[in-house]
Amino acid sequence: MRIGSIFENQKKEKRISITPEVVKKYIGLGFEIFLPKKYGLHLGFQDEKYSEAGVKFLNDEKEVLNNTDLIVQLGLPEDEKNSLLRQNQTIIGVLNPYDKKDKLNELVKKNINLFSLDLLPRITRAQSMDILSSQANLAGYKAVIESFANFEKAIPMMMTAAGTIPAAKALIVGAGVAGLQAIATAKRMGAIVFATDVRMASKEQVESLGGKFLTVEGSENLETEGGYAKETSDDFKKKQEELLSETLKKIDIVICTALIPGRKAPLIIKENMIENMQAGSVIYDLAAIQGGNTALTEVNKIIDRNGVKIMGESNILNKLPVSASNLYAKNIFNFIDNLFDKESKKMNINLEDEIIKNTLIK
Repeated sequence: MRIGSIFENQKKEKRISITPEVVKKYIGLGFEIFLPKKYGLHLGFQDEKYSEAGVKFLNDEKEVLNNTDLIVQLGLPEDEKNSLLRQNQTIIGVLNPYDKKDKLNELVKKNINLFSLDLLPRITRAQSMDILSSQANLAGYKAVIESFANFEKAIPMMMTAAGTIPAAKALIVGAGVAGLQAIATAKRMGAIVFATDVRMASKEQVESLGGKFLTVEGSENLETEGGYAKETSDDFKKKQEELLSETLKKIDIVICTALIPGRKAPLIIKENMIENMQAGSVIYDLAAIQGGNTALTEVNKIIDRNGVKIMGESNILNKLPVSASNLYAKNIFNFIDNLFDKESKKMNINLEDEIIKNTLIK
């Protein structure tokens, strides 16, 4: 089996799918690895490192696509590269099937196998392949760092001869993987941390990290069997709005992480709530690319409303591309290891395997 990867659009995506560290693992399974020259150079991964690990470099992306059976990417290749794909090739990545359904259907008709890792089931056996968790962990951490960098006061409580500086108060909206990492990071940096989530199961996790869980009165557990948040009722939204309105008046930093797979991000922080926040407060919206959790979020802009900064980027992981690539490359390898039949040295698309069945786009 021959595996390869081509360049992402580096204006949008700096992460890569194959790192020198993971090359050795593929070769251990019997794969040949093909990459275009300077594949990882923008992240400091020299071609020599890849060559030492066993990679064969080809002149350009067209040669890579012509010489490989399996292509691993972050996202779906651009249209002109898709046209070079041939029957029975396989693409594995984060293919965003909710937004790119038509393009993916065209490739399926060409008998190209497509596996999208954002469709992985939330089961124990899939944890080592779970790109949503590995990448969200880093996103939650970086969102705190970015927002604290834009907050013009000290974060921890400081007692000095001249007086005491109170600790900053942070609110994490959504206590999934990104939210829990944000809680842990903010707490380590000395903030007083509050969190809210529609899933009551999150309460114990939040409190174990030292956060205070804000509970909507009479709330029920709004969690799907797969561990994701459900859409909330109008009654819940009203109660949540009242609780947030009062809480936000005392909060310095807000990290928004609430997402519903395949849907527009829920609007949680209304314009009037932001109007009532203290000048100097910062909101970092990790849901910006899906519409945002606040009424004022704009992608890749810092909006200033009466001294309150609202931030949101299209891809915060471009600020941690080396760490994110290392984790993503291992997630991909673990997925392929499960897909690969060690005896026949071929892929085994076994639809009785829940992981393969859920991620295969048909």
